[in-house]
Amino acid sequence: MQKRHFVRALLTVGLAVGLTPAVQAQPEGPLRIVVPYAPGGSSDRAARIVAEKLGPKLGQSVIVENKTGAGGRLAAQQLRGAGADQNVLLLANPAIMVVAPLVFKDNGYDPDKDFQPVSQVSDYEFGLAVATAVPVKELKHLLAWLRSNPKQANFGVPATGSLPHFFALMTGEKAQIKGEVVGYRGSGPLISDLMGGQVPVAFDTLDTLLPQHEGGKLRILASSGAKRSPFAKDIPTYKEAGLDLVATGWNALFAPASMPKDRVANLGAAIQDVMKDADTQRKFMDAKVTPIVSSPAQTADMLKRYRAQWAPVVQKSGYQP
Repeated sequence: MQKRHFVRALLTVGLAVGLTPAVQAQPEGPLRIVVPYAPGGSSDRAARIVAEKLGPKLGQSVIVENKTGAGGRLAAQQLRGAGADQNVLLLANPAIMVVAPLVFKDNGYDPDKDFQPVSQVSDYEFGLAVATAVPVKELKHLLAWLRSNPKQANFGVPATGSLPHFFALMTGEKAQIKGEVVGYRGSGPLISDLMGGQVPVAFDTLDTLLPQHEGGKLRILASSGAKRSPFAKDIPTYKEAGLDLVATGWNALFAPASMPKDRVANLGAAIQDVMKDADTQRKFMDAKVTPIVSSPAQTADMLKRYRAQWAPVVQKSGYQP
């Protein structure tokens, strides 16, 4: 009897000092990572690489769910109201967290009020490519050619409103060349028209352009990173090519605003450990994107700096979906 009273007393003390909330901080069931795009894309690949290692790290199942629609906004709209008891993260990119809130009048979610950063996991560059028929092999020569042939200043991009669209505008503004942006229905048609000579210049993600560059079917004149891409060491950066411009894209994990801060911190720490893993880094590199190790605070800082760079370009463009 005395032992039973002693155990009851210990449980009472535990409740008083808050031990129970610590146990409840990790909800039951699998962790879901929602990807706003179809399987097979760069965002989906990033989520699946992380999920594979995160499950054993957390000691629970991690499931990747693809919820497509509205250019990625549908998933964000659905997750914005997730309760604190839901164990879910959103794998998002700049199109969802930066561009959409600027160009849609009724976006359906607020990236700052409805979500909190957990961890950036990857970073990628953009590339400027020309058709092999274009008589230039360096960026400075292309800019001179476009100034002499303004009717040729047609900039192909994989989609209007995409990051390559606004990067093309950034390039034109920095080079003081007014280009006409030509939007396509994806990278495939864009690259096909570039190789066929229907459009002289194209902007897309570097990983998308590289296979045709390596095959000699187009020429990438510059990449947008702060230093040369490890996947294309023969291609100069914009800065090396004479244009002072650095711009990248990224994938990052976000939690609903309702998720308790301690759980966000725990997930962020676990994802950082996963991203430090040599096998994880190799898989990201194989996908031609750079793996990133980033805390919630560092991810929030990155997002703030990114908006400061891109928001003026998006707003100045006057782009409307």
